[in-house]
Amino acid sequence: MSEKIAVVGAGLIGRAWAIVFARAGFSVAIWDAIPQALQSCQQLLRENVADLAGHGLINESVDAVLARISPAASLAEALQGAVLVQENVKETVEVKREIFAEMDRLASPDTILTSSTSWIPTSEFSEHLPGRERILVAHPVNPPYLVPLVELAPAPWTSAKSVERARDIYTRAGQSPVLLKKEITGFLLNRIQGAVLNEALNLYENGYASSEDLDKVLKDGLGLRWSFMGPFETIDLNAPEGVLDYARRYGHTYRDVAKTQLPNEWQAETLAAIEKERRAALGADKLGERARWRDNRLMGLVAHKRKQPD
Repeated sequence: MSEKIAVVGAGLIGRAWAIVFARAGFSVAIWDAIPQALQSCQQLLRENVADLAGHGLINESVDAVLARISPAASLAEALQGAVLVQENVKETVEVKREIFAEMDRLASPDTILTSSTSWIPTSEFSEHLPGRERILVAHPVNPPYLVPLVELAPAPWTSAKSVERARDIYTRAGQSPVLLKKEITGFLLNRIQGAVLNEALNLYENGYASSEDLDKVLKDGLGLRWSFMGPFETIDLNAPEGVLDYARRYGHTYRDVAKTQLPNEWQAETLAAIEKERRAALGADKLGERARWRDNRLMGLVAHKRKQPD
């Protein structure tokens, strides 16, 4: 009998997690406090899994994967017998505290409880719970069934055993877990993404380039390398003698540039101008269609990367 995963919240991220685990052979119980959300997710799950099949990213039929995902009539039913719970509800501390208190009460003591939150540290919603040692953040990248990174961000009181069990489950589910050694708001990915967005907004706001050209800097420049290696490996390979050689050659220039990189205030006028440029390039009524295009491009990239040695 396959291990059971409970997915709490049937929105975009919850559906994606259900696919991650079902594709890897886990049985999945998915629950949402809004019955309509649970009902509407069924067709969306089928479309997403069918897209994966079209790119050769599943090794069995669409129906075989979907057969492992079952809607639960209640939170208690979803949690019963689960080895891990993946929570995906509203992104506020108050809601997280409420749902985790309920899950801590209902779940078996050895069930790991995780949150998909993008910003909220585990300690903010687990401190006063009896089972706090089995609670941690497991933050994915959207959509997790295509982008495998998951950030494991425990609280100071989360047990090492819970972290290692979670890491094992996510690894067996085909994800690429990374561990935060201590808590910080935004974790790793959003802080690095935030630094890029901050400078892109500054360059746009100060008239250095259009939003389209700034996007090209990433998609036709840095992003090509970053799709298969990170910034430290990049600089290691960009100087004949590696990291220290790169630092000797360019470190002083980066230090000087950093002194001019001020925090951006995300001003309404700047955002309105970017919105105008984006809507000229893509109508608001086409956003959903373009998001599916994005996902299919990601599928093609994932399929390519699977064929290449690391």
